[in-house]
Amino acid sequence: MYICVCNGITERDIRNAIDAGARSFGDLQRELGIASGCGQCTQETKCLLREARRECSYADALQAA
Repeated sequence: MYICVCNGITERDIRNAIDAGARSFGDLQRELGIASGCGQCTQETKCLLREARRECSYADALQAA
């Protein structure tokens, strides 16, 4: 699904960047150019970042158990 229509950035592109080490919205802006047009994708992108952080935290908690 396209998240940033202005720049043709998909959810997969964002997830791949997060998997490759992007940890903040600024990282995604630098790496992908997200939200450099109209900005309508900002909230969805931040939601994907929060979701990834929760997944990482959950996996870390399982590993530590």
